Amino acid sequence: MIRLFKLLLFLGSSMNNIGKKHSQKWNIIIARKLSGLEEAMRIRRLRELQNTTKVKKRQPLRCGKVSGRLPVPDHILKPPYVNSSVLPELSCEPQFHDEEGIARMRAACELAARVLDYAGTLVRPSVTTNEIDKAVHEMIIDAGAYPSPLGYGGFPKSVCTSVNECMCHGIPDSRQLQEGDIINIDVTVYLNGYHGDTSKTYFCGNVDESMKRLVRVTEECLEKAISVCKDGANFRKIGRRISEHAERFGYGVVERFVGHGVGTIFHSEPIIIHHRNDKPGHMVEGQTFTIEPILTMGSIDCVTCDDGWTTLTADGSPAAQFEHTLLITRTGAEILTKC
Repeated sequence: MIRLFKLLLFLGSSMNNIGKKHSQKWNIIIARKLSGLEEAMRIRRLRELQNTTKVKKRQPLRCGKVSGRLPVPDHILKPPYVNSSVLPELSCEPQFHDEEGIARMRAACELAARVLDYAGTLVRPSVTTNEIDKAVHEMIIDAGAYPSPLGYGGFPKSVCTSVNECMCHGIPDSRQLQEGDIINIDVTVYLNGYHGDTSKTYFCGNVDESMKRLVRVTEECLEKAISVCKDGANFRKIGRRISEHAERFGYGVVERFVGHGVGTIFHSEPIIIHHRNDKPGHMVEGQTFTIEPILTMGSIDCVTCDDGWTTLTADGSPAAQFEHTLLITRTGAEILTKC
């Protein structure tokens, strides 16, 4: 009887220890699940906040009248696609540069950055995007360069101006900017045979906080993407960094439009994907390309207008974009499109 009692005590103690171990194991599993659930709920709350934030109601973007192409003096060196309305094919060769090429890339990109900064000073209510285009055109021509968008695949203007729900490739026209608009201005110049490409989203007058947040986070996404760039780094890191940061705020990352190699050719490999992806390939010292993420408050789907260029969010939600041209170095990336 005593032996039986001791055996029962032993079994009880063992079961209790096993129970504690199982309890600890389940506690760990539950804790992990709760941690994941909390993160999912946090993202959901951010999305709900984004959707419920009061945004000043505005009319859908309406395109204005597009004026004719501005003239370029004969002495300005022009890219080879200018005399054709056919959209050039993407070059399959990445672009690398020797010392002279890098010096020319720096000059083209620095000019593009100065032109973009100047264009930003023109943004205010009542100004038309056509007026911005004219000012940009004149500044580029005066610097002895060619406005790369002009004539590219038939594009009729010297700069892209994308307002509110326009994701990209907006054609400057007679529409006046309104109080509370956001506008992306995309400048590319062709100087001494090299393209420099950059863009930034600006505020027009008093912009509401939800739009300001979208613009701020989009710029932060570009900065975080640039921080992972260096010789030998995988291209897919770019999309992961952008997606991670955008998702923290409940924003969508547009998948249709990408960054690209740039140099003597306007658009080439590598294709830079801004969302999560498994694309192979890595960066190489001396290589130049753009990173240009577009974030939206709502749908990442888009519709292109009859002009073949102007691309809007499918649900009319605002979009923002930032872009830099980079030179890959052994230890990082040099931002070429800085003044």
